[in-house]
Amino acid sequence: MKKKSKHLDMQIDLLPKKVKWCSKCLMSNQRPRITFDNNGVCAACNNLQYIKNEINWDKRNDEFLRLLDKHRSKNNDWDVVVPSSGGKDSGYVAHQLKYKYGMNPLLVTWSPMKYTEIGFKNFENLSESGFTNIKCTPNGLIHKKLARLCFEELGDAFHVFVLGQVYYPIHMAIKFNINLVFYGENGEVEYAGDPEAVDKPYMDIIKNKKWLLGYLKGISLEKLISVGKKKKEYLSTEDFNNSDLKFYKSPLKKDIIQSKISRIYYYNYFHRWNPQENFYYCVENTKFIPNNERSEGTYSKYSSLDDKMDGMHYYMRYIKFGLGRCVEDASHEIRDGHITREEGIALMKKYEGEFPKKYFKEFLEYLNITEGHFWKVVDSWRSKYLWNKINGKWLLKYPIT
Repeated sequence: MKKKSKHLDMQIDLLPKKVKWCSKCLMSNQRPRITFDNNGVCAACNNLQYIKNEINWDKRNDEFLRLLDKHRSKNNDWDVVVPSSGGKDSGYVAHQLKYKYGMNPLLVTWSPMKYTEIGFKNFENLSESGFTNIKCTPNGLIHKKLARLCFEELGDAFHVFVLGQVYYPIHMAIKFNINLVFYGENGEVEYAGDPEAVDKPYMDIIKNKKWLLGYLKGISLEKLISVGKKKKEYLSTEDFNNSDLKFYKSPLKKDIIQSKISRIYYYNYFHRWNPQENFYYCVENTKFIPNNERSEGTYSKYSSLDDKMDGMHYYMRYIKFGLGRCVEDASHEIRDGHITREEGIALMKKYEGEFPKKYFKEFLEYLNITEGHFWKVVDSWRSKYLWNKINGKWLLKYPIT
């Protein structure tokens, strides 16, 4: 009989117990869904080599133009939904679609848990560069309780944001009868490295069996709330109603089918994707402003700037998988040829796993928890095969060398 998992995050039990690091970039096999070849190279690196050497970009651009023409409005209505926080990547996609390809994008934003000053300014700047945006700010009382529940039971308070980020754009597309939804990059290609995703321009939101596991940690919102009501004194039936939870969940299957929005498309399938170049583009075209200091846990200044809770999301990923924020940035820049692997390792040794103290007090207040409770939850997510406690200090057993 299969042993019942103690984790609600179903990804945890699928991870290999022997840690292996990519020989080209800095990613390990602890990233969910990633694979390695016989030479110790991760699929994200192999994907990029395939993209560089095998893809006919002229052919893909023709495919892209046919897709746009199929959905292009004949009466100047919105004809494509672009989920956007105001960041460099969504800003790049929206601006290209409108000003290069003549589409009429509607930008939709699922509000960050707690805006940073620079994040809100970039949000405003993008709208002021020529776009209409519909932003949803969820019920704050419920959102905070769900964030605490996700922190305790999934090891990631940020998960409650991800739910709305995934589903709210689809709701808005259905609401305004827009049959095309465009995201920036497919994370399976750019980061996790699922080889099957490289030649797919879209994600099928109805048929794809990896959707729940890959993006939603293998658990539905209904199941998560059900567990919470049984275990948590701060949750009760009175806390929730269908209208407040609507945008955290997928639209009804019949509504998706009727609206013909069964797919979400990825811009990086049709065009070469480079986050650093996206940054330069948006500085010039959407008045994007980088941070005046590096983000905690890494060395970069222009990624994931809008939410004060971002840093804790990456820190908890470091606790759960031994992979924080710096490894993500450095691995991508190694693949893009901006830095060497040796430089990446040096950056990791300096910044990887750095505790995000800047907004720590606000994080505790947001979740309504004490610092003692916070560390109890954090330590509960340290896998024994990843971590050792030596002289009162937690250390990874198999750090990159």
